[in-house]
Amino acid sequence: MTSDPQAIAPATTRTRLDVSGMTCAACVGRVERTLVKIDGVRSASVNLATETAQVEHEPDAVRPSVLIAAVERAGYGARIRGDQPPQGANAAPPIDRDLIAAVAALALAAPLALPMLVTPFGVEWMLPGLWQFVLSVPVQFVLGARFYRAGWRAARALEGNMDLLVALGTSAAWGLSAWTLWEHRGHEHPPLYFEASSIVIALVLLGKWLELRARRSTAAAIRALSALRPDHARIAVDGREIVLPLDQVRIGDHVAVRPGERISVDGEIESGRSHVDESMLTGEGVPVVREPGDRVTGGSMNGEGALVVRTTAIGAATVLARIIELVEAAQANKAPIQRLVDRASSIFVPVVLALALVTLLGWGLFRGDWTAAVMHAVAVLVIACPCALGLATPAAVMAGTGVAARHGILIKDALALEIAHHVTVVAFDKTGTLTVGEPRVMACEAAAGVDRGRMLALTAAVQAASEHPLARAVRQAHAGQASAEPLPLTLDTRAVAGRGVIAEVRGAADAKSLTVLIGNARLMADHAVDLTELHAGAARHAAAGRTVSYVALADPAQTSAPRALGILAFSDAIRPGAGLAIAVLRARGLRTVLVSGDNEGAAQTVGRVLGLGDIHAGVLPERKAQLIASLRGEPPHSVVAMVGDGINDAPALAAADVGIAMGSGTDVAMHAAGITLMRSDPLLVPAALDISRRTHARIRQNLFWAFFYNVIGIPAAMLGALDPVIAGAAMALSSVSVVGNALLLTRWRPVRQAGAAPGSPQANPAKA
Repeated sequence: MTSDPQAIAPATTRTRLDVSGMTCAACVGRVERTLVKIDGVRSASVNLATETAQVEHEPDAVRPSVLIAAVERAGYGARIRGDQPPQGANAAPPIDRDLIAAVAALALAAPLALPMLVTPFGVEWMLPGLWQFVLSVPVQFVLGARFYRAGWRAARALEGNMDLLVALGTSAAWGLSAWTLWEHRGHEHPPLYFEASSIVIALVLLGKWLELRARRSTAAAIRALSALRPDHARIAVDGREIVLPLDQVRIGDHVAVRPGERISVDGEIESGRSHVDESMLTGEGVPVVREPGDRVTGGSMNGEGALVVRTTAIGAATVLARIIELVEAAQANKAPIQRLVDRASSIFVPVVLALALVTLLGWGLFRGDWTAAVMHAVAVLVIACPCALGLATPAAVMAGTGVAARHGILIKDALALEIAHHVTVVAFDKTGTLTVGEPRVMACEAAAGVDRGRMLALTAAVQAASEHPLARAVRQAHAGQASAEPLPLTLDTRAVAGRGVIAEVRGAADAKSLTVLIGNARLMADHAVDLTELHAGAARHAAAGRTVSYVALADPAQTSAPRALGILAFSDAIRPGAGLAIAVLRARGLRTVLVSGDNEGAAQTVGRVLGLGDIHAGVLPERKAQLIASLRGEPPHSVVAMVGDGINDAPALAAADVGIAMGSGTDVAMHAAGITLMRSDPLLVPAALDISRRTHARIRQNLFWAFFYNVIGIPAAMLGALDPVIAGAAMALSSVSVVGNALLLTRWRPVRQAGAAPGSPQANPAKA
């Protein structure tokens, strides 16, 4: 049991349960209603994707055991959720078992369906009735047992769902076939419908497996976030280091962090200077200087210096733990949007039963032909067997996700596919999403009388052996010159933590060595370098959000102050296609927003270049999630897609209606998002929304055809115009229509032309 006093009123506490056995949205509603009926429970939110229930209740009035007992009485399994990953996170064994069941059902049903497939080609062949019976029994009563169990729970609760429809329809077809086979003993080919019941069960089992695989993948985001937290910490005690498990670290302990290690706790630096990669928080790829008195966050990566950190937060109070909680809460509060089929089924089931009963009594009482009455009543149930209804959504989802994957759009969550077509606002992270995510030299400005190429060569020589992101950018800039000057020889290099680097270089064997200083204004001030000439240029670049480094040259004899050579301005380059992607989205009437953890200048610069007017800068992870929530609540109700790539984006990706992660980003971002772009191409964002829109249109069309056949077929069956054989054929035809309509999605193509203008034919995907 967990409690969050800041989020919940003092009189309530929150208990989280793992719930097993739920199969559809109707199950979610049943569990929620069961929990809310308990005295002392204020509210209950059940999430099918994470297989969890979140219950707010009075702490003294309701014990967790009471909640578990209530869920179990409703026909489901439940347990208190602890710190360990939920059952849904351990995905492989359940998914494998369900896949095996679906494959086994398809294998057993294939010989039964084969005669129906070859008949149009003039081949008259059919398995003996006994063989059909033998093949159908394990499909109907072993592999299909789950539908009987779930259907019975629904019937006992006086509710209808897809499982009850499958159980009723297949049982009617199978039971009629078994009775016909017995009545026509010795007849060579009596009319049997074993193939109808077996194929329905096999296809629905396959759809259930696909749905389960998508649901269980959501727990991976929590596991990936937890992996950022080290298991142990080095505690500095009396000049020595003691390695302790992280859960034994206490507030006030001094934690030693070696160069290249991940910081294990939230705290304040007591001693040492270093660059710290805090991209998990800000999304900014450039490590920042951290020195005594600065705060650091657990999970961030230490650079070149050794640090001693005084612990200020542990356990659930750390920033990383709060990010995990935000992701988990956003996922748990996200209700399934695809309830249409289950809502229809809850009405459809009693209506079909009533119509079958009316048919039975009508033919039996008024016509006196009880044999015909049974046949026509069964025909009603057979044609109402929801094969097409069950395939309407999964067939379109399979086709849509398949064609999207071929074009680099991985849609892991079918709910995201269905929701994305409603998107009205697209919020973008900056670093790594609209920009490349690596600093580049955007400007190299030399002082008066200084050769620019010579300055860049000296700088690249000093940075030749460094793996710092800015050092790599300098080397790339030097190598990219049309006539790059040869690099001088570096004799000695010394890093000055928090300031820069000092090195001795020599151009030729007999040349005098020179001292080169590269770093920030503090390094230059320490060595009395006059920066007056460079102030205006440095201020201009800083205002644009660029990182500025100064370059100075000194005589090793130090007979005079070092001379300023110039400045290097670093910034992140905009991704190719980002401008076109924004333009395409705006041309479709969507609002575009920039949400960045970077500084105001950098965010405004990128926003101006891309034509983004709605810019939010300096936004940390918790605030990002709040900002997304506020965008969703703006009238009229907005549907928000968040596009990001970093750990810092995970809460916002989970809080948005649709999370879209760039494939070049972190595993955490990709796990938290429902859609992952396998290429770091911003043009895939409008493409993902487009395939969602087209897939949703196919789903609606499929549902229309599924109900159309029932609306036409059920009255015909009641009037005796359809016998069970024709009813089975009509049911099969409805399935063919649904699958064929879904396969039209394979013609879809995304936006690809980098030079297309918004609204031009090249900017729009080919129509499916």
